Amino acid sequence: MVMMTGSLAVRGSVVWLTPQQGGRVSGPPEPDYDYDYTATAYLPPRSADDCQAGIALRRFAPGAWRTQAEGILVPAKGNRAQQVIPGCIVVITEGTRPVGLLTVEEVHALAPDGSPILPPAPADFSVPTAPPSVDPPYRHSTAASRWASKHASDDQLLNL
Repeated sequence: MVMMTGSLAVRGSVVWLTPQQGGRVSGPPEPDYDYDYTATAYLPPRSADDCQAGIALRRFAPGAWRTQAEGILVPAKGNRAQQVIPGCIVVITEGTRPVGLLTVEEVHALAPDGSPILPPAPADFSVPTAPPSVDPPYRHSTAASRWASKHASDDQLLNL
């Protein structure tokens, strides 16, 4: 789970809206080897009017209405933080018109230089275990010890 206060690297599945659904008249964008597809986006329940971000997508199938893609989300200046988690939907827009839906599968924070920010390693709170003993564990049976033990009282019974 990441709060979008800076740029995020995302990977997921894109569904492009058809022209009948209000999407791109020319159909799905054609990826270019030199340039990424760039547009605007927002995360519901926000809207295109109140909280847009920039999005750049790459590595998606040319002309496919549904495809895997990866990209970068960049919040607009002064945007409030938004929670971006796997499973959330990012609405891709051209202007304020929705043209596609990105279902996020992976999300990673990016440093200002574009390198991924790795989350801190989880703290290890496990209890260290003792090395296994060579001897078998001691098993005490009270019934067996009662009949097999030799006590001074046993000798007095025999002398009677």
